[in-house]
Amino acid sequence: MPQTPPGDRPLLRLLPGHDRRVKAGHPWAFSNEIAMTAAAKALPPGAPVRLEGDDGWRHGTWLFNPHSLIAARRLDRDPAAPVEDPAWIQARLAAALALRDSLYPGLPHYRLVHAEADGLPGLIVDRYGDAIALQANTAGMDRLTPRIVDALGALISTHIIVSRNDSAVRGLEGLPEEVRSLLGEGGAAVAEEGGLRFRVDLLGGQKTGWFFDQRENRGRVAALASGATVLDAFCHTGGFGLRCAAAGASRVVLLDRSEHALALAQDSAAENGLADRVEVRRGEALDLLERMVGQGERYDIVVADPPAFAKARKDQPAALRGYARLARSAASLVAPGGFLFIASCSHHVAPGEFADAVIHGIGRARRDAKLLFQGGAGPDHPVHPALPESAYLKALLFQIA
Repeated sequence: MPQTPPGDRPLLRLLPGHDRRVKAGHPWAFSNEIAMTAAAKALPPGAPVRLEGDDGWRHGTWLFNPHSLIAARRLDRDPAAPVEDPAWIQARLAAALALRDSLYPGLPHYRLVHAEADGLPGLIVDRYGDAIALQANTAGMDRLTPRIVDALGALISTHIIVSRNDSAVRGLEGLPEEVRSLLGEGGAAVAEEGGLRFRVDLLGGQKTGWFFDQRENRGRVAALASGATVLDAFCHTGGFGLRCAAAGASRVVLLDRSEHALALAQDSAAENGLADRVEVRRGEALDLLERMVGQGERYDIVVADPPAFAKARKDQPAALRGYARLARSAASLVAPGGFLFIASCSHHVAPGEFADAVIHGIGRARRDAKLLFQGGAGPDHPVHPALPESAYLKALLFQIA
């Protein structure tokens, strides 16, 4: 990829009266806020540009995509920053690495880069010791991927780097979906958490293989699990359930529709000496939960951590109905005095809307509840202060009477 000398970087201007958000620190500029000249429209997707207000205010270096609604994403406040230089990229990654190592000393298993909050808009990097999965969701990060891979190799002794560029949001940037190895062969990795080792498939698993965002929430639920019976619905590879088993749960049921995910969960249960207390059920979780209610099943702890119900803003009404339905079934399965943990990763659903839907569902189950905890993702998923919508994960913990 040829570098553009910072002094020759194209200059784009915001339209008059359209600079308030950017001046306030927002890291995005939309296509209807930028003077989309013929020269701007001809720029290659992901090209670094200088962005200025119509008053000459310099807003720094941005990555520009003339074909995207979010046309520009800030990369550096310095309009002359050498953002395509390997040393600049390595320094930005090193800062993200230093933060994670301070959050999780001695445990190199975390989200290493969380997009805008780490100053690398659209880039996700998850680390599993010496294995890495990355996802470039913007044209700018896709363009910089070879240099990002080189920088990661210089910072971390890694033998596997996998590209999980199969997110639908890449289509909004005009990018194809693909999954491939960037370094090494295969995608077998291990996520270490709570003293356990979980098998992860970086190439064939969901997203980047493991959901680090629920780490603290899994620990919070596991702290309640001694002697308990536990149902982990939408369990993926069994994170919540196996953490509870390790904490002394007497019985754990893992429920998911993915045969592959359940097989990984069973392997992890066996390798951690937990298989005798863990069983799996395969099927569509919402349907199975309702069937279990009808059969009179009860558990001391029920976890319901589904995939996103709202893929787009238009899906929000149906998603809220879905969360209410899920909460009704899940609450009905909780033994009196037990606990319900329920979560949403739909960033199109606001925290208050999600909580209202869940509370409505619990009420429809004719159960009383106490809200014990309301939160989100762990600190390795920082939120850019100007992008509150990037706080996508909503988590609620109730005691059910």
